[in-house]
Amino acid sequence: MNLILEAFAWIFSGDPGRGLAPIPVALGEHVWFTVVSVLVAALIAVPAGWAIGHTGKGRDIAVAISGAARAVPSFGLLILLVLLLGVLRSAEAAVITFVLLAIPSILAGAYAGFEAIDRKVIDAARAMGMTPWQVLWKVEVPLGLPLLVAGLRAATLQVVATVTIAAYVNLGGLGQYIIAGIPLRRFDIVLGGAILVAALALALDGLFALWQRVATPAGIRAATRHHSGPARSNRRAATA
Repeated sequence: MNLILEAFAWIFSGDPGRGLAPIPVALGEHVWFTVVSVLVAALIAVPAGWAIGHTGKGRDIAVAISGAARAVPSFGLLILLVLLLGVLRSAEAAVITFVLLAIPSILAGAYAGFEAIDRKVIDAARAMGMTPWQVLWKVEVPLGLPLLVAGLRAATLQVVATVTIAAYVNLGGLGQYIIAGIPLRRFDIVLGGAILVAALALALDGLFALWQRVATPAGIRAATRHHSGPARSNRRAATA
């Protein structure tokens, strides 16, 4: 308990310690790496995922690539890219590492969102005379958006947690407190850094949860409530 209190005291002290960036600066660096990496990953993965979900082709290749990307250790890849690109390009190496980490979740969310759509809805849209582009943008994208947001949510949380390793190559972020505190045996700083990373992850998770709810069409939300209502009633009756 004392360590937890000391960690919070360090967070609110305004003095992170000699050689460490102020917490707002480190937080800004952490958010910058997260946002840039997820945006770049989304620019790559979303069109690819939509193409797979729309055409039904290439899913096996996407799954294989995603599985291979998940198996790559982020820390080892970061060090390798820094060695290959040079110390002066450490930021680019870090962004590449985090982009590769984020792509699988976003890609899966993009094509899974299209695959989850009832094919009768697609057939009805085509029967109404919609062109393939109209079916894509007016039917598939809106209905697949909730699962895409879920993929973005998972990718963002993974990147937020992994950006802590950027401090190993002097790129700042909240991970610098964890890395600097261990050799100094300042476990209040280590715990404080971990608390800050967890708080940032929870805040972003809450924002994505809200976005996911807003992205879900009202008709689907109403249908979900309608189906879950009788299920809850049956469970209560069974336990009575």
